[in-house]
Amino acid sequence: MSTTLNASFTTRRDAEMTVERLVQEYAIERTDIFVSAQGDDNTAGDHPAGSDTPAATPGTDGRDDAALNGRIVVSVDVRDEAAAADIRTAFAEFSGASGAAD
Repeated sequence: MSTTLNASFTTRRDAEMTVERLVQEYAIERTDIFVSAQGDDNTAGDHPAGSDTPAATPGTDGRDDAALNGRIVVSVDVRDEAAAADIRTAFAEFSGASGAAD
């Protein structure tokens, strides 16, 4: 039986890191992973991260135009419990708020 596992992330960086972990460490097929905005608007998450934040170097300003319109959802189609456990581990590693749907 196939299940879709979902997690929402507060930043684009956390969502992207989760996808990379799933593909590179757990050999989840990229075609089984879907990334979307939680709402109708384009979003980079709930708050700035990565290149949207000020750098540690003095004189380098952060950006103030990031589309901060809600969380980012990563969904993964999974067919076996071993893969499901790996997916849940990756979600938790990057602070994803998890849920499941059939």
